[in-house]
Amino acid sequence: MAKNRLGEETSPYLLQHKDNPVHWQAWGPETLAAAKAEDKPILLSIGYAACHWCHVMAHESFENPEIAALMNEHFVNIKVDREERPDLDAIYMSALHLMGEQGGWPLTMFLTPAGEPFWGGTYFPPEPRWGRPSFPQVLSALSTAYQGDRDTVLKNVASLREGLQRLGRPQSGEGIAPEMFDRIAERLLREVDPLNGGIGGAPKFPQSGIFELLWRAWKRTRSDPYREAVLRTLTTISQGGIYDHLGGGYARYATDTRWLVPHFEKMLYDNAELVSLLTLVWQETRNPLYETRVAETIGWVEREMTDPEGAFYSSLDADSEHVEGKFYVWSEAEIDALLGARADLFKRFYDVTADGNWEGHTILNRLAHPALADDATEAELARCRELLLAARAPRVRPGLDDKVLADWNGLMIAALAEAGLAFERADWLALARRAFAFVALRMTGPDGRLRHSWSGGAARHPASVDDYANLCRAALALYEATSEDAYIAQARDWVAALDRHYWDGAGGGYFFAADDTDDLIARVKTATDAAVPSGNGTMVGVLTRLALVTGDQRFGQRAEAILSAFSGEVARNFFPLATLINNAELLWKPVQIVLVGEPDDLAFAALRRAVHGVSLPNRVVLAVAAAAALPADHPAHGKGLVGGRAAAYVCEGPVCSLPLTDPQALVDNLASRR
Repeated sequence: MAKNRLGEETSPYLLQHKDNPVHWQAWGPETLAAAKAEDKPILLSIGYAACHWCHVMAHESFENPEIAALMNEHFVNIKVDREERPDLDAIYMSALHLMGEQGGWPLTMFLTPAGEPFWGGTYFPPEPRWGRPSFPQVLSALSTAYQGDRDTVLKNVASLREGLQRLGRPQSGEGIAPEMFDRIAERLLREVDPLNGGIGGAPKFPQSGIFELLWRAWKRTRSDPYREAVLRTLTTISQGGIYDHLGGGYARYATDTRWLVPHFEKMLYDNAELVSLLTLVWQETRNPLYETRVAETIGWVEREMTDPEGAFYSSLDADSEHVEGKFYVWSEAEIDALLGARADLFKRFYDVTADGNWEGHTILNRLAHPALADDATEAELARCRELLLAARAPRVRPGLDDKVLADWNGLMIAALAEAGLAFERADWLALARRAFAFVALRMTGPDGRLRHSWSGGAARHPASVDDYANLCRAALALYEATSEDAYIAQARDWVAALDRHYWDGAGGGYFFAADDTDDLIARVKTATDAAVPSGNGTMVGVLTRLALVTGDQRFGQRAEAILSAFSGEVARNFFPLATLINNAELLWKPVQIVLVGEPDDLAFAALRRAVHGVSLPNRVVLAVAAAAALPADHPAHGKGLVGGRAAAYVCEGPVCSLPLTDPQALVDNLASRR
């Protein structure tokens, strides 16, 4: 452990630290064995490539020879990319929460040589600051405690061990009663900022799962406050500084209540979730702003975040030239010089002033002018944005994390498939198909099981339940878009792998990590949404859809078992359970639309367009050829063409509508459903 070995890794984040004077090691059996042999505590630092405060702590402490010497003398130092090993991050972040600390990155944990935590925190400054001890003080105190007060350390270890074991034992229940959906939505609505949208105060995250829940409440109840909360939030973030008005795409969160000042990093998963939500809401509202933001965000993904072989990269950094947001902000003088006579119009709409709106600079936004102007004005503003985008291009760009992550790709593939159908964009569907093919081929190991991460030309690290869940959802979205049975077959294979290696036979639900992931001190089992939607919550929807599409009710029974395993958690705290709750509603009341006809028939295509033009969160579409048979127990079994014409049947429970052959009649039928 006498040298830094991160140069042997492929993660862009780990490679950022390969030249630190700290003797960083990657997580693995060799490193853990060395800690035991030397009886040294482990200093575990977890972060990710786009993390601003990770960069700050690296510059202040990990690049400091004196601090590095302290670390090297007293600890075995391990660096982990949280995006490569979300299983490790979940365990040690949970340990920090058990200590009563607020989570965040960088995550700084102190472990025994066996990997068990006994103390931790997040960012520590190089000298005492903001009421925090300095990092050298922390290092000295923890080293002294480990060597001289082992009993206290072991008491902490035992307490945290018991807390971590409880993470595998969530509160079970009898499922989620339908009346709970409205009660939960009513409670969440009270947390929405009525002026700016979003949940609570600063910092503000998009919280796509919660706003889908509120949109579902609007669809069920037609109560206007739900609709207004969703529209206000989507409009404000789409016109605020959290959105990149030149290049497209949303930053991870805003540091203020107005959505003006972003934390400038851009993550693939946030943008995938927002594309899905914007598409769902556009199907009802036809708001041109939402259509534009979907198109621009997908344009950014295709232009800047797509591997030559078709998969999607992870993130763009918040910093460039070691300054947060430098790539994105402007001065009035720059705008004047670039736009000339057009500058006054642009400055009025995009909040450009001599003093700026953030630390003397301007973050472009339209918070004061959220409504779209007349077509001529918007066309002129678009020309201005094109000029500024071209002028921005030569700037030093934020760092790109070009890892390909299975779960994040699954989210974006599903979003592209949904948007491709809704907006009739075959090119977006082609992007989704290409990325799916990459993941299914390149990120499957010789054992036939998924890997979590692709980087440096290799697939590495064990897959989590989130990987399988999001890719199954993507497969089902592509099946709905293409009617190709291969996507159903792939989803079934992945569910079988989940059932073999992740299912908790004693308590139900899926563990986050597989049963043969052997370098973890605990197996977490949760339905809580984190950076990405909960795998267990997503699987309720996946299994429900598979049961309906295939007729195999074992999938539906497993979906119900997941709900039973976690539904007791709803009474404790439903705020982080939006994905579970949304998919519980799908399980309770799916709306099946069976389209019968030939894919190349114009009448059949018109019915399909009608289906995907309606906002229907619980929609499950089965498109079958005229001669094809549905499962024998399907309520539309035996139904077919009407007078040789393509037909649609809308089914809820065991009851289906009369055949619908007119697209507008189908739209009216679907729009009337709650």
